[in-house]
Amino acid sequence: MSRKQRSRPNVPSRREFIKRSSLLVAGGAVGGGLTVRRAAHASGTDEIRIALVGCGRRGTRAAIEALNTAKSEHLTPNGPVKLIALADAFPDRIQSSYRAIRSRHGDWVDVPAERRFAGFDGYQRVLECDIHVVILATPPGFRPLHFEAAVRAGKHVFLEKPCATDAPGVRRLLAANEQAKRKGLAVATGFHRRHERRYQETMARLHDGAIGRIVYTRVYWNGGDVPLRPRRPGQSELVYQLRNWHHFRWLGGDPIVERHIHNLDVINWLMGDHPIECRGAGGRLLRTGTGHGQVFDHHFCEFVYEDGTRMFSQCRQIRGCWNHVSERAHGTDGSADISGAKIYDTEGRLVWRSTGGSGGHQEEQNDLFAALRRGEIYNEGDEGAASTMTAILGRMATYSGQVIRWDDVVRSQTALADFDRLESLEEDAPVMPDRQGRYPLTIPGRIETA
Repeated sequence: MSRKQRSRPNVPSRREFIKRSSLLVAGGAVGGGLTVRRAAHASGTDEIRIALVGCGRRGTRAAIEALNTAKSEHLTPNGPVKLIALADAFPDRIQSSYRAIRSRHGDWVDVPAERRFAGFDGYQRVLECDIHVVILATPPGFRPLHFEAAVRAGKHVFLEKPCATDAPGVRRLLAANEQAKRKGLAVATGFHRRHERRYQETMARLHDGAIGRIVYTRVYWNGGDVPLRPRRPGQSELVYQLRNWHHFRWLGGDPIVERHIHNLDVINWLMGDHPIECRGAGGRLLRTGTGHGQVFDHHFCEFVYEDGTRMFSQCRQIRGCWNHVSERAHGTDGSADISGAKIYDTEGRLVWRSTGGSGGHQEEQNDLFAALRRGEIYNEGDEGAASTMTAILGRMATYSGQVIRWDDVVRSQTALADFDRLESLEEDAPVMPDRQGRYPLTIPGRIETA
């Protein structure tokens, strides 16, 4: 890849991703990395009405951050934002989210009992409400289904990451995103690093050649374990898995997809492309008891980009180990601590450091709502899909123990669950335990892909 190509990182990667996925529909994709169109915001009113689907911790925080934009002195333009509907599979999650949001923004919360929708069909009932923007923050496996419905209903969307948990889900999301472009709908994704000023400043310098040609990159998301919520008497298997969605591949995708995806996305941004293949290793060292679901607790991957550049990737969820989260790049003329917003020369001397702020979760909402008020529609769906597929590529490599190519992932027909089928919390879960309470596990070397 040439230096010129890297200076415009989003255009070739996202467009090429759609081509390789065979998803271009009549009329083609809207060109450009950050697709912007002019449109009247919020149906011509100053008030932007929002709804939240998925009332867990991240969804609740995203709704609070969206409401923060109404009063932000640093956001131009700003204006009233009102939360008018909530949905989640569980009534208790709705109530706790409602209380948390209302405690921060009582004046901007108008969610009476009749607009608090529990159950799997709650997202449909939210989309029938008079809203402009919907925040989709359920467990990621549901994301393509909910996004498709939101686009069909003509709503602007904030889409938490990851965008799916399997390749068919990514393809479904991409197809819906083409419709979003045609309808002039804003699509923002939860890759908040792309909205942090320090990341933007650092990336601009790297794209301008501050460390020369990129030779290799290193990324890490090493942290502690995610605790299991205990199984309660009489609790259905499906409810247990939903309450512990991080531990089930069909719901969360595995830590490499649900968490490490942030780091992988940064390097895709740097490279202006996605990898073309991956090899790796991973497994379960401590998640050996009953109830521990299916996901691995460690992964190591070597991703290869089209120009031969390598990305070395670590992802671990084991307590008592070295914890570290960062992205690093090494070039012919120096190196960069991208997450630390620092650039070094070939002797390791600091030559530049950003003074830009962090706080990307708030900035991504600021950018979305300011754009809507300016009448600008941007779309981050394709780049979110590309980074989601990159993480799935890594998972397929570590689960299988094989070298997996990008085209293998794009063609994969492995669907982890039929999300359209789920109607009741009393149904069987897509993955069921054996009589000892253990779930079917992936053993590298015994399968080709996963």
